[in-house]
Amino acid sequence: QVQVVESGGGLVQAGGSLRLSCTASGLSFEDYAMGWFRQAPGKEREGVSCISWSGGSAYVADSVEGRFAISKDNAKNTLYLQMNSLKPEDTAMYYCAADRRQYLLLPRYNFWGQGTQVTVSS
Repeated sequence: QVQVVESGGGLVQAGGSLRLSCTASGLSFEDYAMGWFRQAPGKEREGVSCISWSGGSAYVADSVEGRFAISKDNAKNTLYLQMNSLKPEDTAMYYCAADRRQYLLLPRYNFWGQGTQVTVSS
């Protein structure tokens, strides 16, 4: 059974940093492309960043370009999202997703975690 679990969310002041982590079990982690998505109340789920199965290529949404960075450690079965210069508009539930196919920032991934809340105060 595949399990995807996010951690690292919390409350931070504007301008601060957080690092989210995502572990996935029950699958061959090194064979899966992964992505980070977020959803704020009343808004659609938005793709934030994604990375290829090898970690060799990555994309970030324009809204977080230059502030967020994704990385994948296949040896630790862990995906990361380093978030710097956080803004109040980054407040959302952040989700990790995995799939053998590379869906980039489209929310078509097969496996999803339950999410971790990020709240940025002004």
